[in-house]
Amino acid sequence: MAIGREAEREEVASIMRRLYIRGLTTSSGGNVSLRCGDVILITPSGTDKGEMIADEIGAVTLDGKSLIPGLKLSIETEMHLEVFRNRPDVSGIVHAHPVTASAFTALDAEIDTRLTAETWHVLGVPVRAPYALMGTEELARVVGQAVRKGNAVLMENHGVLTVGDTLFQAFDRMEVLEAAARMTWIAATMGCSRPLSETRIRELEEIYGRRDNKRTPAKY
Repeated sequence: MAIGREAEREEVASIMRRLYIRGLTTSSGGNVSLRCGDVILITPSGTDKGEMIADEIGAVTLDGKSLIPGLKLSIETEMHLEVFRNRPDVSGIVHAHPVTASAFTALDAEIDTRLTAETWHVLGVPVRAPYALMGTEELARVVGQAVRKGNAVLMENHGVLTVGDTLFQAFDRMEVLEAAARMTWIAATMGCSRPLSETRIRELEEIYGRRDNKRTPAKY
């Protein structure tokens, strides 16, 4: 089967490089995928994420059949596929290990997205997925269930995952989530935080749209 889709494969590679450049993941961590019709493009395993190129991007069907022989897919491929199965509205997925947001996956504390209008509008309330060993079907299952409830998932003692109508929107949500985690940490150390009131949240949602189960895409 001819894959083609050079522009889309470069988009996946460029988002992976951007994650690394922005310090949102390590050279060996994280994975990115993009739905293109009935084909899922996904970053490979065992490749330097900071130097990734389009030719290294894998392709797989929604039922898990690899379309590029010899290319080792990400160990989290099944997790990505399960997210796509549970969220037919999603086209892009970003899984990464940003330091501050990932720290919250090991803390009994929540990332406060009500500190600014942007973080609330872009993210709503992040949801949590219980711990499961990385690369397993159990992890795919729990993340697939969690993503039904929101666009940003904190994976216990692991990392975070964001989704979007587009791959860029998923990346944007990852970046905003890390910013929200940093602001939460700063506010906690300084004390006397002043999150958005319910009145201000209602005003924000009346103008820019309500969040149905916190999943409505952000509109700019």
